[in-house]
Amino acid sequence: MFKFLPYVLKTLWRHRSRTMLTVSGSAVALFVFCFVGAIQEGMNDLRTRQEAKGALVVFQANKFCPATSHLPQDYESKIIGLDGVRDVVPIQVFTNNCRASLDVIVFYGVPPGKLRHARDFRLIGGSWSEFEEHQDAAVVGRAVAARRGIQVGSKFSIGDLSITVAGIFTSDNPSEENYIYSHLEFLQRGGGMNAVGTVTQLEVLLHEEVDQAEKCREIDELFRGGPVETDTRPKGVFQAKSLGDLTQLIGMAHYLGYACVGLVLALVATTTIMSVEDRMQEHAVLQTLGFSSQQVFALVMTESLLLSVIGGVIGVGTAMFALALSNLSIGAEAVTISFTPSLRLACVGAAVSAITGMLAGIAPAWHAAQTEIVSALRR
Repeated sequence: MFKFLPYVLKTLWRHRSRTMLTVSGSAVALFVFCFVGAIQEGMNDLRTRQEAKGALVVFQANKFCPATSHLPQDYESKIIGLDGVRDVVPIQVFTNNCRASLDVIVFYGVPPGKLRHARDFRLIGGSWSEFEEHQDAAVVGRAVAARRGIQVGSKFSIGDLSITVAGIFTSDNPSEENYIYSHLEFLQRGGGMNAVGTVTQLEVLLHEEVDQAEKCREIDELFRGGPVETDTRPKGVFQAKSLGDLTQLIGMAHYLGYACVGLVLALVATTTIMSVEDRMQEHAVLQTLGFSSQQVFALVMTESLLLSVIGGVIGVGTAMFALALSNLSIGAEAVTISFTPSLRLACVGAAVSAITGMLAGIAPAWHAAQTEIVSALRR
């Protein structure tokens, strides 16, 4: 098939306006396809990482937004005594928006001594000692810092809450890079709040091979008759529940991706059919010179495949570049999903463009190969 490549390139260049319109249309469709896929990649990555981590989240029962959950902080000492529990991290959560948003800011207040053990962070600026020694200090995720133009040593404020940036961290988990971690007590007192003695949630870290479902039931049963009842779930399940309708919306976005594939198929097929109709006499001349029907079929298929692949490569490449630079994320109820570019997503986009190009070329190629030489020359 590729031995016809020089001839096909000359043919496409002769009709460069039509070629450029087709390629640009394919590129835009694959660009959107990759953006939709990046949201799903972020969702899958979030779920997989939390399931592998083996952590539980203890939340106040029948509460939704973090602002409404208030657990007694001394629950920590009762949970840490249970079998299979490795550590318990009290967390105070503050967010500027509980609803779905593309620029949600989430503060996690955590005891400084437990943060480095509970999270796998690497500082790319600042120092841990600066964070641990100053109560109004915070470490900021790389994605938040990039979006907001935050630098080490600068002040950052949301409403009445103001912190000094002691460090900027990166993580293997892209979603973590959308959070800001401050001191627990600072967040309990900050922004006009008086939440000393209570926390939004408790994160329970378990030993390996502990039955998470059984431990959730045990914790909830422990506090069933207490001052505040709890709702304990594996962290991945808790985050999926917090995202709620947003998860369904992301699932429905698959149909937008399928629509983009259909658009590429229709666009490339239409262009290839137009090209075949314009060059019926040319194909007939090629057959009189010794080209077989199979070779004419391969010639048209090569043209269709090339149109789709060029557009796909441009669209996928542009999408990966834009996703890497933008650090986009979407969040709800203090849980964020990063738009995650990946090699797998790029390969899927390239494969989709190639398969679509081949499917789009079958009908026009068959039509060109079956055309009678005499009638085509007379035409």
